[in-house]
Formats: sequence, structure tokens, C-alpha cells
Amino acid sequence: MNNSVRAGILVLIVAALAACTAPPPAPSTPKTLVVLVPQSGGSVGAVSVKTKQGEALIDRPYASATAAGGAPVIGNSSPSQVQQVFGAAINARPQPPVSYTLNFLEGRDEYTPESRAVFETILSELGKRPTADIAVIGHTDRVGALEYNDRLSLQRTDRVRADLIKRGVPERSISVAGRGEREPLVATADEVPEPRNRRVEINIR
Repeated sequence: MNNSVRAGILVLIVAALAACTAPPPAPSTPKTLVVLVPQSGGSVGAVSVKTKQGEALIDRPYASATAAGGAPVIGNSSPSQVQQVFGAAINARPQPPVSYTLNFLEGRDEYTPESRAVFETILSELGKRPTADIAVIGHTDRVGALEYNDRLSLQRTDRVRADLIKRGVPERSISVAGRGEREPLVATADEVPEPRNRRVEINIR
């Protein structure tokens, strides 16, 4: 090994040792940033940001308060800035649950024409929620015996589950239950047909 190579190696080792033995930099003061984001309808509340040195109230859309070792400082933000700073946390939030209703023909497990379109809407929503849990709950009106309606409500849920699976929804994400005529949407006397009670509820979360 020649001297120049040895010298180069020595410099690298000394630099590494110097880096290892150098005192760490003084810790920076933690900074807190609070931004008031409006709800989907545009409404906002108010947030009070308080430190030992002072307090600040923000009550306007995208108003911000920054605290870094002193009294909070009020400022303004924007949707793009919020997405840049908080985007990962916002995207990680679970989406709010949604519910749909499919109506059925009397005494059958066939969708009404209107509900065929609703079913496509459900599939579109599920496409945005790859890890969704889906509860499928079947109901009937009060036409027929109690035991018959129990079976019919389950037939309707089984139909919905099968159709979801055919369209690519994972079977493990679907749970089903039949309520028969016990939980009507519209109260009626026995043996009174009521189209709104012939339904399956789809709850997605």
C-alpha cells in the first residue's frame, strides 16, 4: 500500500472518529401547528391553542396557530398546504360509514328496477374502499307467515352477497343477517303488502 492511499484511509478514519465524538447539536424547540379545516359542508368550529406563554383562538377556515416555545402565532393556510403537511394523516383516516337500501319484488329475491341502479352505485363505492366491512341485512313486509318471511329475508341477503362476490367483492368482507318482518321501515297491520319493507340494507364501513 503506498503512502498516499494510507493517508487517505487515515483521513477517513479520523473524520469518522471526529464525527462520532463530536457533541450532538442542541435539541430544537418542538413546534406545534394547528390548522382549522372546514367540514364537508363548509362549516367550521373554533379551536383554542394554549401554551404557558399565551393563548390563541382560531375560528376561520384554514386559519392556523403555530407554537414554538412562545405564545401561539396566528396565521393562514390553504387546502394545498394542508394536503402537503397533513396529507398522509388525512388519507390514513377511515372513511365514514355509508348505507344503501335495495328493494325487492313481492315474495321474491329479485331487485326492483330502481335497485339495480343502486347496486351499481354500491359497487362504485366499494371500489373506493378496498378493505371495507359490509353488513347485508334482509327484511320483508308482513305478507306471509313469520317463518316464511325469515327464510325470504335470508334469500334476499344471499342474493346480494352472491352478486357482490360475482363482481369481485371479497367474500370474507361480507356478513349477512335476516330480520324477516320484525323490523319494518313502515309499520303495517299483518298481511298488508308494503314495498318499502321488502328491502335489504347494505351498511359499509
